Amino acid sequence: MSSFDDRKNAFEAKFANDAQMQFKAEARRNKLVGLWAAGLLGHEGDAADAYAKEVIKADFEEAGDEDVYRKLAGDLGDKADDATIRAKMAEFMVQAKAQLADEV
Repeated sequence: MSSFDDRKNAFEAKFANDAQMQFKAEARRNKLVGLWAAGLLGHEGDAADAYAKEVIKADFEEAGDEDVYRKLAGDLGDKADDATIRAKMAEFMVQAKAQLADEV
């Protein structure tokens, strides 16, 4: 195998790994933001975990974060405004990536 093929295979493997880590980070972020929202809604324990799973599932409706945002905004109503929800999503993405990096 040529060095070009080796580089190509290494690049493809890195791309696949990066995509997998991004997927895991988004799922972790959705769980964390779901648990935060569950607290605002008054859910605790199993109810909070179930709500977080609903938020994770909402992410599969379309590409991007807007499906998760719409789920949270619709459920939270006046408990959190647009800026707060988006800020929490960004905050929890940083936290999710840090948690995943610590696990590796």
